[in-house]
Amino acid sequence: MTEPFLPFTRPDIDEATIAAVGEVLRSGWITTGPKSQAFEARLSEFFGGRPVRCFSNGTATLEVALRVAGIGPGDEVITTPLTWVATANVIVAVGATPVFVDVDPVTRNLDLDAVEAAITPRTRAVIPVHLTGLPVDMDRLYAIAKRHALRIVEDAAQAIDSRWIGAGDTGEGRRIGAFGDLVSFSFQANKNLTCAEGGCLVLNTPEEARHAERLRLQGIVRSGFDGLEMSEPGGKSNLSDVHAVIGLSQMDRLPAITARRAVLAQRYLDRLKASGIEALGVELPPALATTGAITNWHMFQVVLPADRIDGGRAAVMSLLKDAGIGAGVHYPAVHLLDFYRRRGWREGQLPVAERIGRGTLTLPLFPAMSDEDVDRVCQQLERACRLLLT
Repeated sequence: MTEPFLPFTRPDIDEATIAAVGEVLRSGWITTGPKSQAFEARLSEFFGGRPVRCFSNGTATLEVALRVAGIGPGDEVITTPLTWVATANVIVAVGATPVFVDVDPVTRNLDLDAVEAAITPRTRAVIPVHLTGLPVDMDRLYAIAKRHALRIVEDAAQAIDSRWIGAGDTGEGRRIGAFGDLVSFSFQANKNLTCAEGGCLVLNTPEEARHAERLRLQGIVRSGFDGLEMSEPGGKSNLSDVHAVIGLSQMDRLPAITARRAVLAQRYLDRLKASGIEALGVELPPALATTGAITNWHMFQVVLPADRIDGGRAAVMSLLKDAGIGAGVHYPAVHLLDFYRRRGWREGQLPVAERIGRGTLTLPLFPAMSDEDVDRVCQQLERACRLLLT
């Protein structure tokens, strides 16, 4: 009997959440309202009481963060090429210039030596990405920011419930978002906590939060019987109550979701190490690559030696698909996409990111997976690599 197809991710939605969505739909209030406010309050508590504003997607949160930070034309923003294109695109959207720097070969996050070397008088901000949920070295990142008077906009799209144990921290440390500067999260369908679509921005002050509110609704500062007033151009990116109620339900289950992902990820590590696949040149993800970094295991990625595979990464993905297993690519190096090539970026400038971008492969990882699902993926990945590696 053929086994069911195993996608690389699947949202974890229970019947109680489905019922809660139905209640909102029947209430007659389906846009931003009491559920959205409750979700913001719950998130604020989760992040240690910091101001939080929710948005319709995680791209809007990044762009609004840059605008709140005052980033615009003439400014440079340093970021990573190993990310979803939105991270770079929002820099262009506010009129600033993205400056890509290479990544650490182990963590696959920003190389902070390269960050510091890339700072110029025009540098105003850094957007680090906590790739797959593994935090950047937060102590060093914020030391660099303080030394050079830079704003930090953390792209924590994948890092809900990840933690950092820094100097002076005890126990399990601090959640990403509970400290730092501006921190952006995504609640898109494949995230550990999903609203189907959505995101939130963690801010520093009530004034920043009010600014974010204006920017998510056309920049309007007053609307009512006495007329309308707008302070600056904004967008339309408020989160609906339909989406917010999904998020509220997900928050109740987030500890269990995080715990199950950790169990599955450890099984992957154990099985793949035992298979000998590393001797073929396949790189496994770091379980604890940076002192103090605790990942939420948003994704489990291996890096294939793509240049040594007959047919490249696509051939491995094709064999996995034939075996009923889905895999993803997260991410090709952004600076080599056509838009950024036309802005002057070329092969060879960021060699570590380019190599990882050619070989990265995201394996299935979601809470409903069984231990046997992990074993099946490991077996088929090893089979594919032994067949195709030259």
